[in-house]
Amino acid sequence: MGGLDLFNNDDDGGTVFRDVIMLALAGFVAIVLLLLPFINPEAKLAQGDGKTPGNVVVEIQWPDNLDADVDLWVQAPSDVPVGYSNKGGQIFNLLRDDLGKVSDITDLNYEMSYSRGVPAGEYTVNVHMYRGVSISYPVPVKVVVSVKEAPKAETRQLLTTNVELRRENQELTAFRFRLDDKGQLVPGSVHSLFRELRTARAG
Repeated sequence: MGGLDLFNNDDDGGTVFRDVIMLALAGFVAIVLLLLPFINPEAKLAQGDGKTPGNVVVEIQWPDNLDADVDLWVQAPSDVPVGYSNKGGQIFNLLRDDLGKVSDITDLNYEMSYSRGVPAGEYTVNVHMYRGVSISYPVPVKVVVSVKEAPKAETRQLLTTNVELRRENQELTAFRFRLDDKGQLVPGSVHSLFRELRTARAG
């Protein structure tokens, strides 16, 4: 009988050991499942939250991997033009000056400017082909203008167009438009009559 009791005790010990291992494994799996959403936070950052640091947002984008330096120029009402040689005015700031493949660790080609506030009046958005290395023309450029009237408001796309740069040093006007004192687009105010910005002054 003593031998039988010893056998039963060993079996009970094995059951307890297996239970402990299974509980530990279940706990580990639960921890992994809880941490899964936080394993790749970069992906969440890349998606963005729809919030921008400025009110009027102007962006340009041209084909990635193209060694071309395309410049964005913007001008707010009664302010100086803002671009690569003058990165800030009273209203706009150039946030990113993309030089093509020069000093760029990515293949993405884009530039953007943000405004502080939404003053009423006429806005001008130009693109300029500063430099192209062994590229074929024309170079397509997408231009997008968005507006956020208040800090907690949603950013809404206002205007978008595609233009083509056909030679080095060409500057063209993508948009001229007017906003009212509530940040709304004035009906009938949008056109693309050329206005040079690189050498212009406030007006």
